[in-house]
Amino acid sequence: MIAAVADTFDERPPPGDGHHPGGPPAPDGPLGWPGYGAARAEAARRTGETESVVHGTASLDGRPCVLLAFEFGFLGGSLGRHTGDRLTAAYTLARELRLPLVSLVATGGSRMQEGMVALTQLQRVARAAAELRAAGLAHLAVVRDPTTGGGWATVGAGADVVLALPGAQVGFAGSRVRPADADPYAYTAEGQSAAGQVDAVVEEEGLASTLGRWLGVLKGGAEAGAPASGVLPAPVPQALSTTRLPATGREAVARARAPRRPRAQAYLDAYFTHRLPLNGDRSGGTDPGTLCGFGLHGEQPVAYVAQCGTATRPAGYRTAARVLRLADRLGIPVLTLIDTPGAANDAAAERAGAGAAIADAFAAVAGARVPVTTLLIGEGGSGGALALASPGRTYVTADSYFSVIAPESAAAILKRPPAEADETADRLGLRPQDLVALGIARGIVGEEPDGP
Repeated sequence: MIAAVADTFDERPPPGDGHHPGGPPAPDGPLGWPGYGAARAEAARRTGETESVVHGTASLDGRPCVLLAFEFGFLGGSLGRHTGDRLTAAYTLARELRLPLVSLVATGGSRMQEGMVALTQLQRVARAAAELRAAGLAHLAVVRDPTTGGGWATVGAGADVVLALPGAQVGFAGSRVRPADADPYAYTAEGQSAAGQVDAVVEEEGLASTLGRWLGVLKGGAEAGAPASGVLPAPVPQALSTTRLPATGREAVARARAPRRPRAQAYLDAYFTHRLPLNGDRSGGTDPGTLCGFGLHGEQPVAYVAQCGTATRPAGYRTAARVLRLADRLGIPVLTLIDTPGAANDAAAERAGAGAAIADAFAAVAGARVPVTTLLIGEGGSGGALALASPGRTYVTADSYFSVIAPESAAAILKRPPAEADETADRLGLRPQDLVALGIARGIVGEEPDGP
């Protein structure tokens, strides 16, 4: 698999092999499992490796990284004590060289023949991953067939970006231990993508270039723990339509709701040289009405969160918060495009934790050390829109509005008949020029100059 993705690979020697402070290990491992030593020797003969993981420095599509790869032919890519040594060494090497880590994962989980000694390697990997995150470095994982057990729950699912090969078996439970009536689709790369656990399913032929693009975009701009004042903000997008400012609130609402008004997809296409989407909230949900990911604006990496004009669901806010925190850790500025009538308020959204998800999005924006640039491109409905807006760097288009609540809902709350919704809109101070006058927005883009 290494040869399929890497231009070059310089394998590093295994850490600690042949060094055992308590004397040489028992031939059959820490539990004295009968035949374990012979099984290891046979695995080494078949694969040419002495453990289930190798690591070293590599170049992927011309981008430097630290690469670790599982050899599934060595005892099913299982994790034992020496596997833990090699995994943690890869994370440490990435920190020392200040390079992103790319993991090619194929594993059946922890090694039965080493019992709890094997299982506790997951704690070591979790600690190494936490240190890599604290260092402000990215981790990309490619999950192959199969990726199950603790290897999925640490190296795979714990990565910042998770790519998967088509048809790969991916899940915490392997095929021999899951319930007999379990839906097999849930344990596939495609099923995990639909559930928001995998960012993209990528054919092996395109994997090297995809990894290269990700490595090019996830370039950090600020040292971990340092002020992000040196990170340049994402430029404000140009308006894709121009119009005179609305005379009334009801006119502003009508323009923002116009079906032919430019939407987020068009703005993203115009703004980015290329972009790489992140999919899902890693909690079992996706929101097709919220587009998230990273891209290049010219040569500048920028993270993006874009509402597409629909009511934003809890998974959308959680995915947005995930992107915001990753961008902040890597020192990458953020662009948010606001366009929603508000947060989804149906029963399913409440059961999915709408309030907590919105709160998390507010917290991610408020806690960002990197600059967040916001452009309101359509409807700005209540807290569902404000949750993703920059408190100090928000701009509005001439065909947008921002309101404490939709005019119809405001009229209902104030016990006014539906016919008074337009009059209520006129009183809410929601026009683009009102937002600038109130200090909510810095400026208006796409304003057509008055005629002579």
